Amino acid sequence: MATQQSRSAARFMMAPAVILLLGWMLVPLIMTLIFSFKKYLPMRGGDLGWVGFDNYVRFVSSSAFWPSVITTLVIVGGVLIITIFFGVILALLLDQPMWGQGVVRILVIAPFFVMPTVSALVWKNMFMDPVNGLFAHLWKFFGAEPVQWLSQASMESIVLIVSWQWLPFATLILLTAVQSLDSEQLEAAEMDGAPFLKRFWFIILPHLARAITIVVLIQTIFLLSIFAEIFVTTGGAFGTRTLSYLIFQRVLESQNVGLGSAGGVYAIILANIVAIFLMRIVGKNLDN
Repeated sequence: MATQQSRSAARFMMAPAVILLLGWMLVPLIMTLIFSFKKYLPMRGGDLGWVGFDNYVRFVSSSAFWPSVITTLVIVGGVLIITIFFGVILALLLDQPMWGQGVVRILVIAPFFVMPTVSALVWKNMFMDPVNGLFAHLWKFFGAEPVQWLSQASMESIVLIVSWQWLPFATLILLTAVQSLDSEQLEAAEMDGAPFLKRFWFIILPHLARAITIVVLIQTIFLLSIFAEIFVTTGGAFGTRTLSYLIFQRVLESQNVGLGSAGGVYAIILANIVAIFLMRIVGKNLDN
C-alpha cells in the first residue's frame, strides 16, 4: 500500500510533465482567445486595438463559413463510413489463417505511418494525375476519357485519400476486437446451421460495437482538423475548403490574425460539440 510520503513523491515527480503539458495546451488557447478580440494585422500595422466580438460576427457571417462547416462534416462522415465498412471486412480477413499473415498485417497497417502530406502527394501525382496517373492509364486502357479527379470529383478524391490513411487504424482496432471474440459461440452457431451472414449480424457485429464507437470517436476528433491533404491537392478549391483551411486563409493569406483566431475558437466549439455528442453515444454503448 502506498504511503502518504510515496504519493507526495510521485506527485512531485509528475509535476514537471503535467505543468509542461498544461502550458503546451493552455498558452496557445489563451493567445487565441486574446487575439480573437483584437484587430491584429502583422503586415499592415500590427496590433490595432480591441474590437470586441467584431471578429466573431465577421467570421460567422462570412459567405464561406457555413459551406466550410458542411464540407468538413461531409468529409468526416464519408471517411468514417468507408473506414468502418472496409475496416470490418479487412479485420475479418486478416483474422483468418493464411501464409505470411504477419507480413500481410504489416502491409495493411503501413499507410497509417505515412505523413499526410506525403500520401496526398503520392495520390495526386501517381494515381490521380489526368495525364500520367495510374487511373488515367486505366481509363485509357478501357477506352474512356481520363477523369480530372481533383477538379471534377474533388470531394470524392479527398475522401478517398483520407480514407486510405485512416483505414489501417480502423482495421487494427477492429482486428483486436475480432480476435477477442469467443470462438466457441461461432462454432456453436455454425454447428446449428447458421449461415455466415447471420453469424456476422447476431454475434460478430454486436461484439464489434464497442470497437466501432471508439474508432468513430478518435477518428472524428482528428478528422475535424483535416488540412494537409486539401492544401497539397486542391488548395481549398472546387468545394473542398474545410473550416481548418478557411482559418488558414484568414490568418496567412489575408494576414488577419484576429479574424483567424475567432475562426479557431469556432473550430474548438464545433469539435467539443461533436466530441460531447460522440462521448454520450460511446458511454451508452459501453454501458450495455
